[in-house]
Amino acid sequence: MIERQPGSTSGDAPKLVRTSWRSIDILRATALIVGVLLALVLTWVAREIVLTTFIGVLFGLAVSSGAGKLARLHIPRGLAAAIVVFGFIALLGGIVALVAPALSEQASELRTRLPEAVERLQTWINSRPGLADIVLGGHQVTPAAQAAGTRAADSTAVAHAAADSANASVPTLSQRASRALSGATHYLFPFLTSTVTVALGIFLVVVLSIYIGADPELYRRGLMHLVPHESRERVGIILSRVATVLRKWLVTQLIAMTVIGVATTVVLLLLHVKAPFALGVIAGLLEFIPTIGPILSAIPGIAMGILDGPQKALSVALAYLLIQQLEGHLLIPMLMKEGMDLPPALTIVAQGVMALVFGFLGLLVAVPMLAAVLVFVKLLYVEPIIGDEAYPVRAAKGTRGDR
Repeated sequence: MIERQPGSTSGDAPKLVRTSWRSIDILRATALIVGVLLALVLTWVAREIVLTTFIGVLFGLAVSSGAGKLARLHIPRGLAAAIVVFGFIALLGGIVALVAPALSEQASELRTRLPEAVERLQTWINSRPGLADIVLGGHQVTPAAQAAGTRAADSTAVAHAAADSANASVPTLSQRASRALSGATHYLFPFLTSTVTVALGIFLVVVLSIYIGADPELYRRGLMHLVPHESRERVGIILSRVATVLRKWLVTQLIAMTVIGVATTVVLLLLHVKAPFALGVIAGLLEFIPTIGPILSAIPGIAMGILDGPQKALSVALAYLLIQQLEGHLLIPMLMKEGMDLPPALTIVAQGVMALVFGFLGLLVAVPMLAAVLVFVKLLYVEPIIGDEAYPVRAAKGTRGDR
């Protein structure tokens, strides 16, 4: 703090001295730091609620768009938001009920045939010692039936018996996969251990979707009251841009999920792969998780293809790859129309970090949260400080009509 030195006259040259912080300044700074730390701790403790709230806001932004269209028909906006939400739930339930018999039958077949597919994959790996060393950690795993036959045919050979005993102590491929999936499930889906927690999470998302969709301007005004008057114009632009990006991302993902689910089912039917409807539903649902979801959805499809031989498994793998390439280079760019530019490498890193820190919910919201953060970075740093234009030409389009 700079002030005039006491005792100097008006005719003298001013002598400036630097004074230390006052006690009130120190208290304010300390309170600010403590407040930020407490907010971070509270966010971490309630991280599942925070992430679920973000999902609710995400769906609420999409609902607000549909409610706005219904409001033009002189339907009260609150009722319009409820119609959109419960109409979507009813549509989803109707589709599930329509395909439930086929899904139930094929899901049962999937559960019973996947172990057989894993055993065939294990036999195929065992026939290639170099691949077995890589996949199985230097051990070639002998299936149970083959090991029993070997012991019966050569029961007098002590060396063979010792080798069989060593092989028996090595976990099979299915055991390794089961342990890995069990560990991943415990880490990624801890909230699924309680049905009440899942029900409350779904209820929170539905309620937030209705309330935000019914009156998004109410919450926008509340946020604007926290911003100084001189910064409200830029903050308003940022909020509008974030809403546009998140709404466009969600709508794009829902359309992509439907297209991928249908396309996968049709292709697997043409390839005569078992349980095509169940595998198509899995592919559609996992499409909501960009980058990682499509890879996970291909694993059971390829495993079912192994039942008919390595050539069928290769055909299934190529089919999944072709579908994802068409989606990434044709469908998504057509739906987004330059609405959101996310670097692929940054997207993968964000998903990995969010999954590591927050588990499955973090992985679920990683991409839309990254999109929102990039909007803040571009409009608060790139444009005003660096001087580059963050959203040339389309910035004005993206911020109109979103309030």
